[in-house]
Amino acid sequence: MLNTFPYVPPQADALAVDDISFSYPNGHRVFSSFSLNARPGEFVAILGPSGCGKTTLLNLLSGFVQPQSGRITINQTAVRPERSELGYVFQAPQLFPWLSALENVRFGLRMSARTDASQQRAQALQYLRLVGLESAAHRLPHQLSGGMQQRVSLARTLALEPSVLLMDEPFAALDAISRNSMNEETLRIWAELGQTVLFITHDIDEAVFLADRVIVLSIAPGGIHSELEIQLPRPRSNLKTRRLPAFLDYRNELMTRIAQVMDAGDATVYPTPRLELTA
Repeated sequence: MLNTFPYVPPQADALAVDDISFSYPNGHRVFSSFSLNARPGEFVAILGPSGCGKTTLLNLLSGFVQPQSGRITINQTAVRPERSELGYVFQAPQLFPWLSALENVRFGLRMSARTDASQQRAQALQYLRLVGLESAAHRLPHQLSGGMQQRVSLARTLALEPSVLLMDEPFAALDAISRNSMNEETLRIWAELGQTVLFITHDIDEAVFLADRVIVLSIAPGGIHSELEIQLPRPRSNLKTRRLPAFLDYRNELMTRIAQVMDAGDATVYPTPRLELTA
């Protein structure tokens, strides 16, 4: 049986970044007194131009690097890389070429050693089924399309049953058709499992289509430029949702905000406007 989330009380943030500062050893400052949060089961997209610190933020959230000040928590506990509640989907699938799709998904379960081999295979197959790849379980990565490889990567992360999922532009390398398909699949899976998702993207349409809330970042170390609640009906589909007048309104509003970030060029932090749009 597939797990469902979140694991934390509804009044608590599933993910919280409280007043952090971070600079690289060369002195480049990325964040200064930076804060954000994600509620349990919320789908949050992070949008911004290159140089705003999106990937650095994910590295901080995953515990791979530590802030110089401030605190980051997952389910109210300090973040660290080995936290089982945290899952990470990278830009590239990073599959082992000598392992089948099934064994790639099983790999993380083997490392966790929580169950025996037969249970691991059953669980891996369960999550391959969830992403629509049960029939490709015994294929090697080179026998799979780019979109299928990314589905295997997603299944490998989901099989560990994290309650918070960090996704770093996972579909950026896919063609437009495959990318739109994966957007729909991601929402289908999220609706079924209910994790808290933080999704990094450069694509404005993708952010609008996926998210409950879009956070626009300024050029580092500017922090958050603004936030936008996305009030489009769910479930969402490529054929229907992307044709809604409200979808175009949200897209145009975010394009305007990104243009403000680019035009500022001096890391000016704008106030957080609220935009009420209906579908």
